[in-house]
Amino acid sequence: MNSSDLKLFVSDLDGTILTKEKKISPKTMEALRRFVDAGNRFAICTGRDINSGRAVYDGLGLNLPGSFVMAYNGGQIYDVDKDETIYRVGIEQDLIREIFELAKKHDIYVHTYNDEYILSPFGGECLDFYRIVIKTPVKDGADALDYMDVPPCKVICIELHDHEKQERFRMAAEDAFGDRLKLMYSNPYYLELIPKQSGKGEAMIRLCEHLGIPVRNSIAAGDGDNDISMIQAAGLGIAMINAPDSVKSAADVITEYDNDHDGLAEYLKV
Repeated sequence: MNSSDLKLFVSDLDGTILTKEKKISPKTMEALRRFVDAGNRFAICTGRDINSGRAVYDGLGLNLPGSFVMAYNGGQIYDVDKDETIYRVGIEQDLIREIFELAKKHDIYVHTYNDEYILSPFGGECLDFYRIVIKTPVKDGADALDYMDVPPCKVICIELHDHEKQERFRMAAEDAFGDRLKLMYSNPYYLELIPKQSGKGEAMIRLCEHLGIPVRNSIAAGDGDNDISMIQAAGLGIAMINAPDSVKSAADVITEYDNDHDGLAEYLKV
């Protein structure tokens, strides 16, 4: 089949293709396998780091040929079959340190990543909460940022109790870094900072170009504000019914059922 006739399906993980048990239901998995067996392509696109994204892909037993993992909200695109990164964009290391200084001033927990570890100078409750789901190992303590061997793809700032404090930090960070970074919430607790040229929508378009698949043949699904760019960029943008109104208003369609009841299965029919 000519690549111009193929489709690319890009899905967020939590709240989208994963159930609350962090699994893909049998019905959705079967629809996804038929979709790929027809020659189409599949990618997960997540705010998680690359290690966590790959662990989820492997742990779900996907084993789908021609698949990709897009991590850090699109900052890194990884070819599963070839076991290689085809694209990566990071934040300058001096800017990372400025972000950490501003977060400390506002008493906001913050961490970043290298290719193997979460880099967390502060530790504590927020890191413990984050690692309930994300099992990537941690380098913590005052020297954690010394382990930045390449420009990190993302910084995440976490506040579990006081969203107004998080918002004050967000506004200060927007003023200080908004010309160089995008800032967005992936959930009410997690504020994500990524390079201006990054984002899920930009990564999806880049992957379409890499595969020779027209963007009009792309399908993107999500449930969070960090999914909006790919939902808007896709030929068919899907918001989960469990998504907030900001996501639903960006989508072409809204699923009839939520992520626990195979909301995506009908859009994968071939």
